[in-house]
Amino acid sequence: MFVSFFPKPKLFFISAVLWSLAAVLFWLYAGEQLGAYIGLPPADPNAPPIVGVSVFATKAFIWLYIYFGVCVGIFAAFWMWYAPHRWQMWSIWGSALIIFTTYFDVQLNIALNTWRGPFFDLFQKAITTPNSVAASELYWMQWLFAGIGFLSIMLFVFSNYFISHYVFRWRSAMNEYYMDHWSRLRHIEGASQRVQEDTMRFSTTVESLGVNLIQAAMTLIAFLPLLAQLSLHITSLPIIGQIPYSLVVLAIGWSLLGTILLAVVGIKLPGLEFKNQRVEAAYRKELVFGEDDEKRAQPLTVTELFRNVRRNYFRLYFHYTYFNVARGLYGQADAIFLNVMLIPTIVTGKITLGLWQQIATAFGQVSNSFQYLVTSWSTIVELLSIYKRLRAFEAVIYDEPLPEIDQRYLRTQSEEV
Repeated sequence: MFVSFFPKPKLFFISAVLWSLAAVLFWLYAGEQLGAYIGLPPADPNAPPIVGVSVFATKAFIWLYIYFGVCVGIFAAFWMWYAPHRWQMWSIWGSALIIFTTYFDVQLNIALNTWRGPFFDLFQKAITTPNSVAASELYWMQWLFAGIGFLSIMLFVFSNYFISHYVFRWRSAMNEYYMDHWSRLRHIEGASQRVQEDTMRFSTTVESLGVNLIQAAMTLIAFLPLLAQLSLHITSLPIIGQIPYSLVVLAIGWSLLGTILLAVVGIKLPGLEFKNQRVEAAYRKELVFGEDDEKRAQPLTVTELFRNVRRNYFRLYFHYTYFNVARGLYGQADAIFLNVMLIPTIVTGKITLGLWQQIATAFGQVSNSFQYLVTSWSTIVELLSIYKRLRAFEAVIYDEPLPEIDQRYLRTQSEEV
């Protein structure tokens, strides 16, 4: 699954994580300042924020692009020398490009949040004090918003186009790898489906979960300092009172509460999802055999197999019902949680409409990032079921014991022969 696309996967991913961590730490403590030596200094912390897409053409961002390119270049050059691989242009350079577009998407969200502050303050001033704001000012702010939106659309279209090709290249690599061993793999139950369908599902799901995880981590890195800064405007919280970094504490605490709640409520669902794959596979296998052998897929057998499918689905429906109730209640509470917490600050007039917009956006970004497992758990369960099917292929290739479900199938085949 991985060795077909990545060079020495275990060592590659470990080195990628360590190199990324080292690059980030060096940037934070020294790298950002190095740009000043070539005329690309960091942004002045005392200067007013730049609103609009022009921020991405500043000297600070240009130096960041160069720094990222150099770090990726060193990493890629090492692996292309140490372990040359047929798919290295896609697996190494392609992965780096996906990481960069993910980071840029997070920065677009920050740019949009920066725009919200002055726009809504201007909007508040316009509706409370007639003729205090020129129409041209509001037109200009809308133009800046359109620029951010247009860049976001262009990034979305490009990244989706590139990721589609990336995923198909990964599928192609797995397909080639498994076809090289097809004479040994063809006896595994559902071998054709595993090669034709599961390879595509695996590459697509891993890419999606990986990108979402990276985006969640980058969002936390980008928005947590902003949320900490915005906490200075919060005077007091209901019941709790005034605490340092109140918005950060609220975001982390509320997200952990939701994660634990939904994990406990949905604890039975992963097992049922796994079982669902098995009963569906057993039913499908019998029907396939019945296409070529009139002695197979007899009414009593098919009825019993379908009864197992129905029983498992009905159990899933039941458990999903109370899980959806809990998820819905948490979602509704999440929609008003921040506003309830901000009421003491709002009634004292300590924040403006623009600040409230920025706080709400930053809080939502941080909260959603901490809820990564909540939003992705069903996809993770699906990925694990696909992994188990493809793992049987690799067990044959590396002469390892097959999973029990595949061993039962081979025993059945031997008995029939």
